[in-house]
Amino acid sequence: MARLAQTLGLTDIQTEILANVRQFVDKQIIPNAQQLEHNDSYPQEIVDGMRDMGLFGLMIPEEYGGLGESLLTYALCVEELARGWMSVSGVINTHFIVAYMLRQHGTEEQKRRFLPRMATGEVRGAFSMSEPELGSDVAAIKTTAKRTADGDYSISGQKMWLTNGASSTLVAALVRTEEGQDKAHKNLTTFLVEKPAGFGEVLPGVTIPTKIDKMGYKGIDTTELIFDGYRASADDILGGFPGRGFAHMMDGVEVGRVNVSARACGVAQRAFELAVRYAQQRSTFGKPIAQHQAIAFSLAEMATKVEAAHLMMVNAARLKDSGDRNDVSAGMAKYLCSEYCAEVTQASFRIHGGYGYSKDFEIERLMREAPFLLIGEGTSEIQKQIISKGLLRDYREN
Repeated sequence: MARLAQTLGLTDIQTEILANVRQFVDKQIIPNAQQLEHNDSYPQEIVDGMRDMGLFGLMIPEEYGGLGESLLTYALCVEELARGWMSVSGVINTHFIVAYMLRQHGTEEQKRRFLPRMATGEVRGAFSMSEPELGSDVAAIKTTAKRTADGDYSISGQKMWLTNGASSTLVAALVRTEEGQDKAHKNLTTFLVEKPAGFGEVLPGVTIPTKIDKMGYKGIDTTELIFDGYRASADDILGGFPGRGFAHMMDGVEVGRVNVSARACGVAQRAFELAVRYAQQRSTFGKPIAQHQAIAFSLAEMATKVEAAHLMMVNAARLKDSGDRNDVSAGMAKYLCSEYCAEVTQASFRIHGGYGYSKDFEIERLMREAPFLLIGEGTSEIQKQIISKGLLRDYREN
């Protein structure tokens, strides 16, 4: 089916990239997603295909071996990938958050060390903020890095909800340091932890336990990360200076929120496609159910929500690309796109009737995937906090 939402003002290169990704999704992802998801199998062949297409280097500057494309291009690619299978888009999400943080805040030595290998997919990124006793309350981080007598750091603590925790080979981990101001958010530091892929004790003092079993978002590895006296050097601090980690992470999270918005758009798009197709195939009372007014109106509402969400996501990506502050627009996009995704997916599920409850139908998988987007990169309630604070800042009376 032809894609519903369109994006104006794309270059010929962007259009070509998206066409290639769409073809890859239709031929390689959609036909295999159901079986891989039901088996909770890592999509290695699909990941290899994305590496061959250069997608791991999409936003990395050309001087470091990447394609040097914009966040908008990346978000539109993510939308297409999520339309095929949301887990596949998750493979590159944390990778690009880390690559973006390195590009924006890393030392030149750190950029030279990691970005060329990230562009080829040889190094795969993951980032870690959350812990078992905190979610969005980043200031409550307990994992600590203490300075040792030789000038290194000893890191201990437990991190939670690492997407690509086992398959990644570079983790950007936010921990508390003794340097910096003794104030919430001012003594947090991002360490770059290069490690081998896999589970277990992957480095002395670094353990990746078994994969967390989830309701949806299968295939991709979501893990804990346990630090137990891991030794890191001052050179492993992102940007070279402690105490700046919160700002670095929040900058990266804005990229992540655009990513989640794009994923929500892709899942909603697929749910809508499935609903339209089924509504024209299934007949009741002598005609396709698409010709019943109740179903036709539902399809109209779904299409409108898919289009509106897409436009919000594109706006947030373009603002970030322009260099303007986009905390409010990214929050709005993440909030609207994830909520609309849940609504469109449920509407599609209802149109499928009893068959929607069967694992033989794709909509059953989407029903388990859509809820994750309501909480990933901050819940809807957190987005409302961000939006309201931004509005009060921008509309403050003199």
